[in-house]
Amino acid sequence: MPPLSEVDRHHALGLPQAGLPISDVSLRMNVNRTTIFRLRHRLHETDTVSDRPRSGRPRCTTQRRDRNLVRNHVNNRFLSASASSRQTRGRNYQRMSANTIRRRLSTSGLSARRTYIGPILAQHHRHQRTLWA
Repeated sequence: MPPLSEVDRHHALGLPQAGLPISDVSLRMNVNRTTIFRLRHRLHETDTVSDRPRSGRPRCTTQRRDRNLVRNHVNNRFLSASASSRQTRGRNYQRMSANTIRRRLSTSGLSARRTYIGPILAQHHRHQRTLWA
């Protein structure tokens, strides 16, 4: 069951005021009855139906550092995530992990690449390889 949007929450609270039973509202909104009751309770307590702030671990980078990271990888497309993690420092000058770099790049649609290490084949080698396969 997906969470209700802000508009759906207001709609779910307006339907019982229009005279619709809460059980019918819960069926129409595809949520449990207790969800509607909790929304009413939250509206009564806080005068809002928005989500309460949640605690969580703070991000190790700022949005500005994330943009710089993406720009560095766009300019140098063969920069690996581990090499980038050695160069980039997060908040309080802590070293960022390579997985963090990969996650930041994937949210912007990029991926860290590493250069190909191996023999460089000429065009006629590639052609022969396709003939043999």
